Amino acid sequence: MGGATRKAPQRALVIHPDIRGRQAARSAEAALAEALSLAVALPGIEVVGGVVVKLPKAQPGRLFGSGKVEELKERIEEDEIELVLIDGPVTPVQQRNLEKDWGVKLLDRTGLILEIFADRARTREGVLQVELAALSYQRTRLVRAWTHLERQRGGLGFVGGPGETQIEADRRAIDEQMVRLRRQLDKVVKTRELHRAARRRVPYPVIALVGYTNAGKSTLFNHLTGADVLAKDMLFATLDPTMRAVVLPGGLSVILSDTVGFISDLPTQLVAAFRATLEEVLEADLILHVRDIAHPETEAQADDVETILRDLGVGKDVPRLELWNKIDLLPDDDGQRTVAQRREGVIAASALTGEGLPELIEAMGRAMGDERRIETVVIDHGEGKARAWAYAEGIVQGEEGLDEGLALTMSWSPRQKRRFESLLTAQPDAEDDALLEDDDDTDSSGGWDPLARDDRKS
Repeated sequence: MGGATRKAPQRALVIHPDIRGRQAARSAEAALAEALSLAVALPGIEVVGGVVVKLPKAQPGRLFGSGKVEELKERIEEDEIELVLIDGPVTPVQQRNLEKDWGVKLLDRTGLILEIFADRARTREGVLQVELAALSYQRTRLVRAWTHLERQRGGLGFVGGPGETQIEADRRAIDEQMVRLRRQLDKVVKTRELHRAARRRVPYPVIALVGYTNAGKSTLFNHLTGADVLAKDMLFATLDPTMRAVVLPGGLSVILSDTVGFISDLPTQLVAAFRATLEEVLEADLILHVRDIAHPETEAQADDVETILRDLGVGKDVPRLELWNKIDLLPDDDGQRTVAQRREGVIAASALTGEGLPELIEAMGRAMGDERRIETVVIDHGEGKARAWAYAEGIVQGEEGLDEGLALTMSWSPRQKRRFESLLTAQPDAEDDALLEDDDDTDSSGGWDPLARDDRKS
């Protein structure tokens, strides 16, 4: 093995423990393939290979039996492995013993995903959430490395016993840091809520893109919005939520939100820490579930996404569409194409080539109620906020002054009509007006851009 100062990537081996009797939605080989993709997404390492290890049961001390530990040690030494990635949970005791036996650094699935998230987080909120999740994970790994030596600090033994052990001090320090992070995160989340409140009052409907990681959400987002979001054939290429305003062919302005990709067995710490990141999904008027239809485990991936949506509290009352993405990877006579054509609420397309995207955009418009009709409404002279919104939406075709008010001829969708009527009955307060004035940024086209104040790092 090379010296510590070597700048070459760390050589890594991925191990998927296939424990007998443990129910799994996908095969061990598919799970290993996903773990390898995760490993590739971690910068600074070179994935040498992967192996499925069948186990009758998990051993409490080392996870694997003694014979398998020796067998894996030979491979580790032969391939000059420096980092072992275990695709599954590993207890602190198991990690310590295996690292000692093999002479390598070891990460379990949770540690690996945390490392990837830490590398990808860009917004202030994302960075704080990763740090909070990492501390929560680290707190569970505090174990005594020496059973024959009690490390202590503080106290002379006169009052309150022998003093504070190092492990207790470390745990207390982590708890204090977590409290500080939660306070900072609360402030960031409140700021995001203010921006969401401003968008509600503009208001634009939100379409949230959700899906398994690497399903092609960012590629689709870029195609629909002309944005330049990182889109790679890599797990967790997108971590922080990205939002852009677009206009559908029927004239309806909407906000597209690209979210972090879901994954099976997402660590508990991350589900809790990233709930705020996925709040845009809870706010969505339409959920677009993007599936990699060419993936052999596409059904299992779709089930994982639905499970996480349920855990987030997203009900079935929110309209949904399914985009069966990457059909360019399927042969022309593949049965999935036929199934998609016959199933309501499903569109087969390729975000990469653009095939099927016109049909997707039309379906999005229909789902958002983008059929337009021309109507004339009379409003009071004092309803300036509703009138200004209507002009900003571009739905006013004519205006006539009357004794009792203003007659506006509108070309609008049912959704736009409902938004307009809600503004007629709403009573704006000083805080709302100040918030909208504060967010009065303009985009390159000269119009108001509700997303101009993204909380991304400059």
